[in-house]
Amino acid sequence: MGADRSYAYGAAAGLLGDLILGDPRRGHPVAAFGRAAAAVEGALWHDHRGWGAVHTAVCAGGAVALGALTARAVRPSPAASAALTAAATWAVVGGTSLAREALGIGRALRAGDVEAARARLPHLCGRDPQALDADGIARAVVESVAENTSDAVVGALVWGAVGGVPGLLGFRAVNTLDAMVGHKSPRLRRYGWASARLDDVAGWPGARLTAVLAAAAGPDPRGALRAWKADARRHPSPNAGPVEASFAGALGVRLGGTLAYGGRVEHRPVLNGAAGRPVHVNDIERAVRLSRRVGLLAFGVTLAARRLVKGAGK
Repeated sequence: MGADRSYAYGAAAGLLGDLILGDPRRGHPVAAFGRAAAAVEGALWHDHRGWGAVHTAVCAGGAVALGALTARAVRPSPAASAALTAAATWAVVGGTSLAREALGIGRALRAGDVEAARARLPHLCGRDPQALDADGIARAVVESVAENTSDAVVGALVWGAVGGVPGLLGFRAVNTLDAMVGHKSPRLRRYGWASARLDDVAGWPGARLTAVLAAAAGPDPRGALRAWKADARRHPSPNAGPVEASFAGALGVRLGGTLAYGGRVEHRPVLNGAAGRPVHVNDIERAVRLSRRVGLLAFGVTLAARRLVKGAGK
């Protein structure tokens, strides 16, 4: 079994593990990394970009180094390499938990229990649920499904194909650091700058691949491409913009607009505003189905690209 087969079998097994098991409620490796990163932050924090860059280098670099050392240790055994890849893939991919949370909110909304939907929303995104009605919650869920398809599935598969286990762990570390310190609170505006910028760089290829695959797998490919071209650059995030715009066009809905995070209100551009309609609760299930198709296609595309590049290098 060659290195490419070890990776392919391992990544497939990891995705299957995510499909069957999802994320554990306790003891998740990403949660352990988060606790370690929080401890590093507590030791290093200063209101300064340089100290934040050190924090990012220590945490992300440590994850990559751990992956590289472990992968090197098991390299003589193809079966052990596949098992390590499977474990790493399962640890960093979160497509099943994303779908479960989104569909759970959708069930609450269909039952008319807006309060239950509001209570579950923080498990999916950082929006202020009390500021949202049923349609606002549905829109927040669809936007989160779109963005997290890139962050929790496709981006990880891209970097896994590029760098194997170190790529998988490094991408998840960077993405987790951005979620922890990359937001623009007064305390973290400077300290989290490096994590946010590195996440923009690491997420760039996965976001574009997600947007392409959403157009290819969605019910309206032309609408997806049209919305991506017209509206993606208007979004404040260089990576969420293409993904959310493509999802909006593919599903025929409008995303973006006014939202609230932690007590502050943002007025974001509307995506697919000319051709789309408001998001309704039934669009949550449609977004989840599209997300699953995109994830499956991403696995095939990244695996094929890895084999082509490796083959060309021989």
